[in-house]
Parts: sequence; C-alpha cells; structure tokens
Amino acid sequence: MASEGYPEGEAKAKVKKPRPLPPPPPPSLATASLLVRGAAARVLGLQPGPCGGELQPIWVSEPGCSKLTMSLEGSTRSPFPKDELHSALLTALEAETNRLAAEGGAIAVWEMDRPEAEAKYGEAIYEPKSQRPEKLRLAHLPGAALLEIPNNWTLCSAMGDCGKIEFLQKEVEAGSKKKPDTMIMAKKKQVIVKFSVQNPDAAAADMQGDAPSEEVAKTLSDNTVRVAVVGVDVPDAAKEAAKASTAAAAPTETEEQEAGEMVVDPWSVKGKIDYEKLVRDFGSTKISPELLERIRKLTVGTGRVSDLHCWLRRNIFFSHRELDAICALQEKGMPFYLYTGRGPSSAAMHLGHLLPFMFTQWLQKAFNVPLVIQMTDDEKFLWKGEYDPEKGDNLGLYRRYTVENAKDIIACGFDKSKTFIFSDCEYVGHMYPNIVRTWKAITYNTAKSAFGFQGDSNIGQSAFPAIQAVPSFSSSFRVPLGDNERLPCLIPCAIDQDPYFRVTRDIAHKLVPKDHPLKGKPSLIHCKFFPPLTGADGKMAASDTNTAIFLTDTPEEIEKKIKQYAFSGGRQTAKEQKERGADLDVDVSYQWLKFFLDDDVELRKIEEQYGSGKGEEYWNTGQVKNKLIEVLKVLVKRHQEIRAKITDEEVAEWQHPKRKARRAHDTASNTTVDGAFCPLSRIPRFCTKGMVGCFMSHRRIWQKVADEDLPAVVVLEDDVRLVNGFKNRLGELMSNLPEDWEAGGVITNMDGFSLHCTKPACKHRFACLVRSSLVSTGLVRQISAAECADGNVNPVKEPSYMKWLRRREMG
Repeated sequence: MASEGYPEGEAKAKVKKPRPLPPPPPPSLATASLLVRGAAARVLGLQPGPCGGELQPIWVSEPGCSKLTMSLEGSTRSPFPKDELHSALLTALEAETNRLAAEGGAIAVWEMDRPEAEAKYGEAIYEPKSQRPEKLRLAHLPGAALLEIPNNWTLCSAMGDCGKIEFLQKEVEAGSKKKPDTMIMAKKKQVIVKFSVQNPDAAAADMQGDAPSEEVAKTLSDNTVRVAVVGVDVPDAAKEAAKASTAAAAPTETEEQEAGEMVVDPWSVKGKIDYEKLVRDFGSTKISPELLERIRKLTVGTGRVSDLHCWLRRNIFFSHRELDAICALQEKGMPFYLYTGRGPSSAAMHLGHLLPFMFTQWLQKAFNVPLVIQMTDDEKFLWKGEYDPEKGDNLGLYRRYTVENAKDIIACGFDKSKTFIFSDCEYVGHMYPNIVRTWKAITYNTAKSAFGFQGDSNIGQSAFPAIQAVPSFSSSFRVPLGDNERLPCLIPCAIDQDPYFRVTRDIAHKLVPKDHPLKGKPSLIHCKFFPPLTGADGKMAASDTNTAIFLTDTPEEIEKKIKQYAFSGGRQTAKEQKERGADLDVDVSYQWLKFFLDDDVELRKIEEQYGSGKGEEYWNTGQVKNKLIEVLKVLVKRHQEIRAKITDEEVAEWQHPKRKARRAHDTASNTTVDGAFCPLSRIPRFCTKGMVGCFMSHRRIWQKVADEDLPAVVVLEDDVRLVNGFKNRLGELMSNLPEDWEAGGVITNMDGFSLHCTKPACKHRFACLVRSSLVSTGLVRQISAAECADGNVNPVKEPSYMKWLRRREMG
C-alpha cells in the first residue's frame, strides 16, 4: 500500500539532500591554504587538486589560524623519506610556501562551465571531495596551483597579501603522548599542517584575472618534485659543518679548509663564503629594495637619521627573518626592542667585533628604541676556559674581559637612557625562569642536530643555547624594559649566529602570551662577514694578530698591517694593472672601504678607477691602501679618545638593571623612586609609595627652581582639572599673599578653590596642584638652594602642611 501523499511506486524513494558547504575561511587563510597545497606539490611530488585541502575551521577560536589535511596518495617521492627526515620535509614545505607568497603574483578567480573546464584542464583541478557542480569556480595562483575552490570562498587579490605563513607546533615535548599539530603521517599517507598568517584581516578580492593556458595548468599538476630538500635530497651543509667544527683536530677539517670548502656555524667560519647558498641553506630571506624603502620611510622619513646606513645601501646587511614584520609593527606605531651581544674572548676588540655594535647604534637612533646587550662571559669560559690544578679555573679572566669590552661597546655612542648591558654571570638569575622554559621546550636531539654537540661536549655547552636565546623575550628584562611580555625583538647579527635563533623561533610561542604580535619569534637582520686582512675568505679572528686591526692599535701599527698584510687584488705589474684592473672581489682594502668609507661617491670612484686600472687617484693598490689607512686612523683614534674617558664605575652604571626602572622598586632596606634614592627608615608609616613617588617627583622640580633662581612656579599634575577662571583667580590670590610666604596648598573643587599658606623659609614661591580630577591637594615644602646642594633635604619629613593633609585624609 502506498504511503499517504506519495504515488504508488515512489513511496520508498528518498530525496538526497545536498551536502552543506563548510563555513568559508577568511580570505587570508583560504589563500594561504592554496599556497601550502601548491608548495606541497613542488616539495612532495603531488598535484594541488587531488592532494585535497580539507580545512578545519579553528579560526573561530584561534583567529588567523587553520589546519589543513592533505593526502600523500600519488606522491612521486618514492620511496617516501623515513620518519627522521620528515622534519626536513616540513621545513622545506614551509620555506617553499613563503617563497611562493613572496612572489606576490596576482590571483585569478573566474567561473567556468564544468565540461569546458574538464576539457581544458583535466581532472587535476578537483579535490577528492569535490561535488563537481555544473558551474565551477576556479583559482590560479601563478607558479603554485590551478584548482577548483568552493563557491562560497573568496581569496586575496595577490599571493603575498596574507603575509608570512608560519607552520605551528612541528614538535612536541619529549615524553609527551600528544601528537604535533604539523606532521607527516606516512602510514596514513597524510600531511597535516597547522598554520597561521601574518595578516589575518587581509581584504577579499572580487573575481578577477584571466584563465591560464593549458600548458601552464599541465606544468602545475605534473607531480614533479621541484624542490631539493636539504638533508633529504642534498647534504645538510650546516649540520655537517657544525659536526666538523666540534671534532678536535679532525683530519677532514684540514682537508676541507685546504679545498676551500665553506664552513659556517656559530663557532667557526672558514673557506670562500657563498652568501646565496647560505640564504638557501638557512632558509632566510634576502633584503629586497622594497623592504629597504620601507626602512627608509620609517627612519629617514622621521628625521632621526639623514640617510640609510651605508651597510644597508651596500648590501652588507643582506638577509633577514621577519624584518618586514617589524616594519609593519612600526608602521602601526607599535614598539620593539633591539638585542645584540658579545662573547668577551680578549681584552682588546678588533674592528670586526665593532661592526654589529656600530650598526645597532644606528638602528637604536633611527628607530628610537631600547636595547639590551648580552656579554656571554659564561659561553667563552665553557668553550675556551682552562683549569690549572694550582691556580684553579680562569672564569674570572672572562669576567674582566667583559668590563673591558663593555667600554668599547659604550664608546660606540649608544643612548644610555635606553641601553642595558649585562653579563650572563651577573644577570642570569633574572632570566632563569625563561631559561628553564627553553630547556623544557627543546629536545636534546634538536640541540645536537642544530649545534653539532658531540659526546665530548661539556654539559654547559649543551645548556648554553637557551641562555643566548632568552634575551629575545622581553619578559627576561622586567626591570630594564618594563613589565611588557609582548614587546617584539629585532636581533642584528652575523649570519653564523642564525642557528641559535632558528631553534629559538621554533619554540618561541611557548614563552609568550598568545597575543604577542609575532608569536614570540625574534626577528633577525644578518650581516656579511668582515674579511681578515690576509684574504677575503672567512672572517677576521682575534687569535691571529696579523689578520686584524685592533682598537688598541697605534697609527703606526695600522699603517704597517695594511701595507704588509692586506691582500691585494691588483695585478703583478703596472702595465697589467692598467690593462685589466684589480679583482675587487678579493682585494681586502677595497672590501674594507665598503665597510668604513661612508662617502658613496668616493667609493664609486675607487671602484671605477681601481677596477679598471684607469684614472689618477686610485688606479693602483698603493693608492687604495693609503686611503684605507687614512680612514682607519681617524676611526680608531676617535674611538680610543672616547673609550679613554669610560671608567669601570661607568660600566657598572650601564650594567645596573634598576637604573632603567620607570617606577618604584623596593629592596630589603631601601627604595628608588623616579630614579632617586630614599632610605625606607626615613619614610613615615602613613606614607604610601605613591605619596613618596609624587613627592620626590616634586623634589626634582624644587631643585630646578633653586638652581635657576625662578621667582614663582605653578606645578600641575597630569590629571588635574582646572575650574573656570583658574588663571585670574589664582592671580588674585597670589597678589594678596604676604611677601614672606613659603608655600601653598591649593584645594580645588567644581565650585572654586582656596590657597593655604605656610610660614616663609626663603624667597622662592610655589603654588601646586596635584592628583585628583575633582579634589586636588597641593603640597610643597620650600627649600633653599643651599639645602638642595648639600643633600640635607628630607623629602618625607612631616611638616605642618603634611600633618594638615594627614588630618584631612583621616577625616
């Protein structure tokens, strides 16, 4: 029998409801997911469509984040790399994703009838779960992917609009049963990537652009592995170099050096440096002309500096990690701080040691930001320290080096009010909570892989990377930088120090609040190495006095070293030099002038004349060396003159963390208020810290008045609200005061005010308004200039007017 309401024969038929579309992602996340799929195709040998792209809508609870699941079915990486190589694959996948984004190509989105699309592009445009509607919406990301997208998706107008794409939680803590959010599951043939975008609010674009050709589509979906992965397809040069550098007297190290093979790690730099290869191997990004222009607008555009630093103009600082993100924050008016450091290995620093500090000083001035400088006396002892059975160890030697090196650093011209220099041996207690968190977050396998630790490495060496990492978190400097855990960090350094901070960036999110603007990751700007005098390979070393110009060298020593040891790229004879010109790539004098000759016009003249052998002033090696000698004599002499005035006591001032305090900080028996010292024993019990702080701020004003012999002053607090006619009525009251009045307390309310006076003490006159918006009470104790000068003023003594205030506050 037929069911009611249905014709016979159709009673059991069910109408299949179409599967609802999942909630659409924001345009930035949708765009980023397609870039990840395109990168996966190039790294893993997949097709962007068939590999799938199921997105979990975690952006609802974690704005700016999503999780993408892709299939490894059809991967042409056969056999697929083993589990221990998956980390290298994910690193390459993240780097390739951001490389595609950085291309910044315009995204095309258009609609096309299904039969026409299939005839032109084939089945590779579909993901496995596609419903294949009659009208398809297609997207083309140049060089990345051509595929169908859901009809309710919108994308950005360009591939770079979503900003930096970061893969999240690629590792878990040792012993944890939790799986990483980003991982490769070879048995299930899946890749899961949790990612975030730098610009989550990037705008959506309407359908735009033209459909690509069949040839372009075929190239994007041909399953070809197009990215050689370091550690999988090609040897990991950085890891091999790190291992080689820690093997004492290893015979292969000598062979490598003789063959000129590049070795770059945090402890040694040898061979001919290929900076293009370093950028590829380390996964950093070259500084583009567009980024330089942004820096110019943020620095030169503010009037704080007259031009970009010559090392930026000349590509000496050439590579970075998220320097663009720092610029984006600055463009929004958000602050950051600088972090650099020095391993004090000798009492005398050389010019190569000075370079990062000279550039950091420019950055501090140009951006007007605070700076912390780490002196790693502990590191130098761990790697170079010695023990004598009779004398003990020489840790104290490196601590003395710290003081001497700090004088050279201070002489670079930093802003004392914004700079904190600290010794690890002295300050480590303040950083220890973050050090412990870093130890917990980094597995020993990761540390061994990144830094090349071997069985003969002491345990201090294994632990040290965390100590160098934690200054990149502002919570390590709660006093010098204030209690701001969200302050981003920029680190200027030579590129050989990058491995420390690659590991730091991977675990940074664990040490900062979730709303940290860069998720805790420090930004870096890398410089090229300063070549030794004896050749343009490697970098200058303090261990060989003939390769370096020291900051203690005399003018005669500078001249002698340049003339005798500076490797020349000039030709053997004058005739050959005039015919062929010098090889500027290996000529040390020219390379050094690129660092120290600020005049671009003069440098260009040297380059043209010396490089061609033509001209009058600089056509030969002797003339170029003489120019370098002239420049270095002036630079070193000026530095020596400034340094000579810096005492051990001044170094101690730069190293005192409480000097940077912005508010009161108590110790066991004392307090500092607004930078002034006050014994707790002299503060009456009824005085709160706020009262003392307010009063001592006024004390500074009294000192200024006494010093400048001002006749009268009105002091206003920042939250006072003046009544109508304040100026006129105050003038009336002042005119009625006796000639010998000392000070006044002005009581105001919404209706008016009156002035209470105390007996005279000296000729200076004050009227003071403080604190509340509605009821303001002014307190001033007048003092003489003599009292200020001899330090006999007790700022918290309870004079008659303070007693009056006390009675008033007690009701």
